[in-house]
Amino acid sequence: MSAADIIAVGRRVLAQESQALEALSASLGEAFVKAVETLFDAKGRIILTGVGKSGHVARKIAATMASTGSSAIFVHAAEASHGDLGMVGPDDVILALSKSGEAKELADILAYAKRFEIPVIAMTAAPASALGEAAGIVLALPDAPEATPEVNAPTTSTTLQMALGDALSVALLERRGFTPEKFKVFHPGGKLGAMLRTAGDLMHRGDELPLVGPTTPMADALLVMTEKRFGCVGVVDAAGKLLGAITDGDLRRHIDGLLTHTAADVMTQNPRSVAPDTLAGEALAQMQGRITVLFVIEGGKPVGILHVHDLLRAGVI
Repeated sequence: MSAADIIAVGRRVLAQESQALEALSASLGEAFVKAVETLFDAKGRIILTGVGKSGHVARKIAATMASTGSSAIFVHAAEASHGDLGMVGPDDVILALSKSGEAKELADILAYAKRFEIPVIAMTAAPASALGEAAGIVLALPDAPEATPEVNAPTTSTTLQMALGDALSVALLERRGFTPEKFKVFHPGGKLGAMLRTAGDLMHRGDELPLVGPTTPMADALLVMTEKRFGCVGVVDAAGKLLGAITDGDLRRHIDGLLTHTAADVMTQNPRSVAPDTLAGEALAQMQGRITVLFVIEGGKPVGILHVHDLLRAGVI
């Protein structure tokens, strides 16, 4: 098999799955709305269930929902018959995945749902199947062929399940008014967690701030700049409000007669700054070009200072 043949296979699969996703998008309607509202209104948890490849997708959807503010867990359909039904309560909603809708392992959990009047949402390519008949809401997958017609391995169908799960999760996220601040609570680790920390979390504060008044002689301003070791000094008025900042670039521009000037003479007015609740990722975006330091401002007054090295240590970069 040549390299060109291999690439052709990859492109064929992607094109086929892309077409199926377009069909899925076009098919969304009242059932999708009802599913989102039912999941949103659940007083208990969202129970994701399935077996085989559908089970793997269900587990991923549960993880996505849980990380975006929905109380969701995965219960393996086969394990449900051996005690795990105890995880499912009367206030829960079940979201069951099966392409054929005829997975025998689903029978017990569906019977349990019927017995205790637990709402069931089906995600299946066969609305007339046992699963489809047992569900109050059916999210029908398009009748799209798998990418491996010779062996019929789950490919296109699991892509559709995954995408529809993402669509449900994002619709729920926006329905709940879920914010980046809430998202941060569920993602404290890794680069994502670092990006969701705020300037207030990472900033230096109090005596660490390099600040001088506007009439401070530059000789004294340089001492403060050197002592605090941020490569800059902020200039504040009598009320403590930030008027400007002096950086290495300002020093070079005023090198002739530098020590004869005051801080107000040398400073750059209205320096770039951020608020304490600015996300670390947004603060990093503000540090464009040669900017390595940002003052953190609240009510016009500097309450902290943030260096690019702080973002580096936190794992943002």
